[in-house]
Amino acid sequence: MKTKVFIDGSEGTTGLRIHERFENRDDIEILKISSELRKDSAERSRLINESDITFLCLPDNAAREAVSLVKNDKVCIIDTSTAHRTENGWAYGFPELSAEHRSSIRKGKRIAVPGCYASGFISLAYPLVKKGIAPSNYPFSIFAVSGYSGGGKKLIATYEEEGRDKKFDSARMYAWSQEHKHLKEMKAVPGLANEPLFCPITTNYHSGMIVQVPLYTSLLSKKMTPREVHDFFAEYYAEEKFIRVIPFGAEAEAGGALFSDACAGWDGMEIFVTGNDERLVVASRFDNLGKGASGAAVQCLNIVLGCDEAKGLVL
Repeated sequence: MKTKVFIDGSEGTTGLRIHERFENRDDIEILKISSELRKDSAERSRLINESDITFLCLPDNAAREAVSLVKNDKVCIIDTSTAHRTENGWAYGFPELSAEHRSSIRKGKRIAVPGCYASGFISLAYPLVKKGIAPSNYPFSIFAVSGYSGGGKKLIATYEEEGRDKKFDSARMYAWSQEHKHLKEMKAVPGLANEPLFCPITTNYHSGMIVQVPLYTSLLSKKMTPREVHDFFAEYYAEEKFIRVIPFGAEAEAGGALFSDACAGWDGMEIFVTGNDERLVVASRFDNLGKGASGAAVQCLNIVLGCDEAKGLVL
């Protein structure tokens, strides 16, 4: 029997990508909504409650409304919005963080998919704090670069518009107020005492991102060399097919530069460790539309269904 799936918000960037990933799957039946009724609460409610799994690819308030429409307690909700990522009763959809995270997803009826920047940061900060290498009050900062597709349909249209403003040829630095919507989960999931300083940049390419976290080794709970930190991450993620810890020194072999779009179209994540004995940088590179959005959502569905986590994904 096929699993009935409804994508609420199927015309948005993430919704479209999730739909594409089901095109060649014979175990999924997509419940479709007509375009004129896609904002009709009664029709959305009908389809949500007829589904086995509903993806929410909506703005936060619309996602909360969609959850209120659930009447069938057998329906599993996988929410890609910011609305429920730190809410009690919701599994955080990053299974590689711990056995508990994977189990919560497998058993859960309410699953919140991480934000793209948050995925990159938490993949690095969570293990460091959980294993006592960095204290919970470490003054984390984040320097991150993403393709413009992370901004959704409106920003994509701006970048791809014919005759666009020349200013979009350069880097777009934003979130100056330190109130970015991903900061809440960046603090909550690793259990930090404070929200990190966050400096995101969007620039002139479609997809792919790098999230960098610089560290002073003298401020860590346990002073470690870059190679020791590398080996720690390699061991932590050794059994995870979606996360590759890149061999130590690989960036030097690549000319000392990493390009942020190198993982576009791929659903995994790469982790790098660089630097020296006083200052080091841990970084994650992935596709903001893959492991940072729709790929992560489909991975969660696969866990719920008990099939290969990579089914329908590109690894």
